[in-house]
Formats: sequence, C-alpha cells, structure tokens
Amino acid sequence: MIKSGTVALIGRPNAGKSTLLNALLQTKLAITSAKAQTTRNVILGVYNDDRGQIEFLDTPGFHQPKDALSSMMVKSTVATLKEVDLILFMLDINKKERAVDKSLYDLVKQTKSPVFAIVNKIDTMNKNHVIPLLEYYHKNYEFDEIIPLSALNKDNLDRLIEVTLNALPEQERLYPQEQLSQLTHHFYIAECIREKLLNLTNQEIPHSSAVMIDTLKFTDTACNVEATIVVEKDSQKGIVIGAKGSLKNEIIKQVSMELRRQYNMKINLTLYVKVDKDWRLKTSKINAYLNSNSSEYEQ
Repeated sequence: MIKSGTVALIGRPNAGKSTLLNALLQTKLAITSAKAQTTRNVILGVYNDDRGQIEFLDTPGFHQPKDALSSMMVKSTVATLKEVDLILFMLDINKKERAVDKSLYDLVKQTKSPVFAIVNKIDTMNKNHVIPLLEYYHKNYEFDEIIPLSALNKDNLDRLIEVTLNALPEQERLYPQEQLSQLTHHFYIAECIREKLLNLTNQEIPHSSAVMIDTLKFTDTACNVEATIVVEKDSQKGIVIGAKGSLKNEIIKQVSMELRRQYNMKINLTLYVKVDKDWRLKTSKINAYLNSNSSEYEQ
C-alpha cells in the first residue's frame, strides 16, 4: 500500500510557502512576490512518485488581521489546520521570532496532526549560524521534525519529501496521478496578472488590488482574455495605468510572455482598471473578487 495524505504549508507572510510548493512540484502553481500577503487563497498542489502522493495546501500567511480581507485569509488558514494529516510550519531563518509565530504554534498544537518545522532560506546564512538556530527551535518547541532547507535553491527537498511521506497514512491516492492541482484557467491567469502588478507597484497598491477575469476564450491558436484590475482609490487607478498607459502596458507585456510559455499559443490580453472604494472592508466584494475565478477544476 502506498502513502497518501493532505499536508498544510503554514507560516508568516513571506516565509517561502509558495516558493516551496512550486519547487516541490517543479512547476509554477502559486504566484510569488517580495510583498507580504501575496497568497490569498488556499492552493492545492499534488505531488506524486512511486511511494505515494502528497496533497499540499499552500495557505495565506498567518498575520494580525487589519481588515475584512486579511481576516478572511487568516480564517481560511486556521480552517485548513483541522483537515490535514500533517502540518509543515515554515520559518524564515532570517526573521526574529515574533508573537505571531507563537500564536500560530499554539493553534497547530491544538490539532492532532504531527507538526514539522521547515526552516527555510538556509542558503542566506553562514552554516555556523544555522546550527544554533536549529538547536533553539529544538529546545523551545515540540516539533516532530526540524528540516532545514532552501526552497529557492531546492536544497534538501528530497529529505522533506521522504519524511513527509513516512508521516502519512497508508491509503490510495486521492487524486489522479496526472492532476497537479484544482486551479482553473481563470484563477491561474488572474493570479499571473496580480503577480506582475505586485512586482511592478509599491505602497498600498499590492494590498488594495484584485483581479477579475471578465471573459476567457480559447481557440486552436490563441487565448483571448479580458480582465479587470480592481483598486480602492482614483489615485491608485492612475498609478496602475501609468503615464500614457505605460504601467498597464508593461503588465500586459509581462503577463502575455508568461502565458505564451504556459499555453504555447498567442495571447490576446485586454486589461481594464476600475475603482471599487474600500472593497477590502466588504465581505460580499471579497467573496466576489477572491472566489469567482476558482470555482471549478479545468483540465
């Protein structure tokens, strides 16, 4: 009998959860950015080999909520903890311990699942400094395993897969071996647009923006997309569009290049920008912008 089970990737914003998911699956499922709170939805990524299957759940970064959007993100992370076989608690080795780490640790210890500490970004620190920090985690926390690695450089990922599979129950695969995720084309393209927006803007824009796919049509040779970037203020709309449309055109250029590589066809992307004042404070708006692109699995 093979090993199979569901594993939650949790931790503070920018701990490297999405980078790790992409590295483990050797494909880009989750967008990444230096901006905090990049991941807004729980994203499924399915790993398979001869030994079994791991259903990874990449969760939004755990933080102190400041509005309805961030509160919903934290709630989705907490809800995920109740339905997994194993929890991977990601820690950025460069960041000092904070109260939010202990709050999240207290939450995971209330579950019945084993908890592994994944100490990420060891490539950024001298080895002589890594060992004392690993000893600190061992002494002050009751983790079932402590695994140092570099998600960016893909160091020690084989060890992570091995101990993860060993911790999972013996049962059949939950998903077909050829299925990597449950992402829709709508969700993937919307996230691709949002990633470029995050990386090309600063200040309040990354947290104040959302992306909606208005229309999406595939032909034999082309992918035709109309999408809308939603912001909260008129001033933000001006920034996203840029002088004479420069920033919007750069987003279109970068998104089209990535989608062309992904789909191997011509990309026709039309991008609009609209203002929806204080949408992050309204639950109905949050649900509309976060969930409408990810309602069903598409091959």
